[in-house]
Amino acid sequence: MRENITKNIYGHKSFSNIGRLLETKRRKGLTISLAFPTYNEEANIGNEVELVRRALVQQNPLLDEVAVIDSGSTDKTREVARDAGADVYLADDILPDLDSLRGKGENLWKSLHVLKGDIIVWADADIENFHPKFVYGLVGPLLENEDLLFVKAFYERPLAVGGDLLGTGGGRVTEIFVRPIFGCFYPELGLLFQPCAGEYAGRRSLFENLPFAAGYGVETGLLIDIYERYGMDVIGQVNLDKRIHRNQKLESLGNMSFEIMHAFINRLQNGGRLSLNTDMQEKFIRAYLENNGASFREETVQTGERPPISSVKSYRTRRESCKNLSWSDTAKPYKIASV
Repeated sequence: MRENITKNIYGHKSFSNIGRLLETKRRKGLTISLAFPTYNEEANIGNEVELVRRALVQQNPLLDEVAVIDSGSTDKTREVARDAGADVYLADDILPDLDSLRGKGENLWKSLHVLKGDIIVWADADIENFHPKFVYGLVGPLLENEDLLFVKAFYERPLAVGGDLLGTGGGRVTEIFVRPIFGCFYPELGLLFQPCAGEYAGRRSLFENLPFAAGYGVETGLLIDIYERYGMDVIGQVNLDKRIHRNQKLESLGNMSFEIMHAFINRLQNGGRLSLNTDMQEKFIRAYLENNGASFREETVQTGERPPISSVKSYRTRRESCKNLSWSDTAKPYKIASV
């Protein structure tokens, strides 16, 4: 079991020769798109976009587009991202004829409709130490190993406590929930260092044929679906050293785990590994201890799912249109979000 995954572990330095990656990309006739899903990320998104555009668009054209897919931020996220040079999209403006869902997975799923690359890279927008390696480290294995369909990042994840940054302790949901439950049902997936990492890349031909959990269950759902269909040999991992970001508040981790649980149980049922005698609850109730006593509140969660986007007629039509055009003909954004 271990041999199947350890052979696909890489370090980002193996792909730091961007010239070599460019030559491989051109020889294979591939295009590459990077997208950031955002909601109120004005603090870091400008720096991330500027840095990656300067290094991997202007100096070395490894990326063909850099985009932001926004969930309706109430701060200046979209304005900052647009000024930094990103193509900015409002999620509600993409496939507007469909019912509206909110969540990270929804943004990723909708990004497939507007992005044009053969290889899709996704990265979170709250990274304080963002570096081009977060992109070329993920793209490199896909360019150089045609057997890989999906590449996931892993890294040291410090935890901010008070004003201090501890060397370890980040990724709390992964360690106390996702990894144990993988160990129970999908032990091979438990060999992934950071199954919930927000930085990953894959081939469009893979992503467009997978369902997407609309909320925070998207990473878990994708991993299970890829594993069930193709096994571990198509999954790669890349060590990006360290990721410093805004740690979620403890109460937010409960919502996140609730959404992941839905994605997980749905796939256990669909795969015939588990049968429930009752439906899962759609609302997450949290208990609060306050000065005036205890209270209970229903928390906003996203447990919806999107089908494979290849099943959406307008997506198929758009993809067919893109095939008949050169990249420069399709370079304008599908719809620029207002700011």
